[in-house]
Amino acid sequence: MNREAVPLTLILGVDGGGSKTRAVVTDIRGEIRGEGRAGCGNHQVNGIDAALAEIRAAAEQAVHEAGAVPDEITAACYGLAGADRPADFAILRPALASLPYRNWDVVCDTLTGLRTGSSDGVGVVLVCGSGTNAAGRNARGETIQTGGFGYLYGDAAGGSHMAEETFRAAVRSWEQREIPSRLTQDVPAWYGFETMEQLVNDWLDRGICHVSPELTLVLHRAGEAGDELAVRLLKRTGHELGLAAASVIIRLGGVAAFGNRPIPIVLTGSVLQKGRSPHLLSALEETLRDKTGAPFELVIPKIEPVFGAVLLAMERLGLPTPEDALLRWSSESPGSV
Repeated sequence: MNREAVPLTLILGVDGGGSKTRAVVTDIRGEIRGEGRAGCGNHQVNGIDAALAEIRAAAEQAVHEAGAVPDEITAACYGLAGADRPADFAILRPALASLPYRNWDVVCDTLTGLRTGSSDGVGVVLVCGSGTNAAGRNARGETIQTGGFGYLYGDAAGGSHMAEETFRAAVRSWEQREIPSRLTQDVPAWYGFETMEQLVNDWLDRGICHVSPELTLVLHRAGEAGDELAVRLLKRTGHELGLAAASVIIRLGGVAAFGNRPIPIVLTGSVLQKGRSPHLLSALEETLRDKTGAPFELVIPKIEPVFGAVLLAMERLGLPTPEDALLRWSSESPGSV
């Protein structure tokens, strides 16, 4: 890009997750000037040095593609998985300060996800990808997080958990400890076996004790076919997500704290955005109504979380949301649904 063509106001947004990091540079109109991609940006996974290296690489690539230098970035926002507690920020802030970008902030990736589905950043976000998390922001700007730390700390959703429950259900059905289910055929077929007996014996012989989160695809397909056991597991996940959303609303002061309006419940993560199981979603809605009585609307964002980081950086500058950019970002986002 020609150096004279670079706008005076450039925004850097970074979305750092457990598997990948994405960065974008836009101007104040939301035009994408540069993009960058790298690996895991979650310091809880590989440590702060490794995570910072990936964040730096993605940001440098985006800035370089924009034809800019770090000093020309007016504001930056890092939305990072693993930015959960004060102890995390005590690690992250000094590390991010070493990057050559001024006027920056760091938030948990739940808040960037929330911003992609809420015009003012007020509402609740539910994350259900390989893991699960819930967070929210009320009209007073107060925030809270429920979950995100695994099964021992109360979580019972997320693709990894759902995959494990799918495998367990197949084993139990095969052994007649559960109702009959097509999972006893679908699960071994997924792994290239003809029967559950072959699969179980092979895994026991090799000491395998973990399943891939991708097994949730088998669960969703069985649920779509009306398999009773699969439907039960999907509804159980929806119930857990409903409990998490209700927890956020209650802990933030109830419906009045959200301005006495329908509360956006923003659904992010592959299980919610791509799976969209009607059994899961109906159980989520039913649980949320029962636990809170609050008016709400489910929102599935059409833009990726990295653009939530861009919007938060724009807010930091007092800039309005570029409404026409939301449509462009939606069409240009390969992960949007």
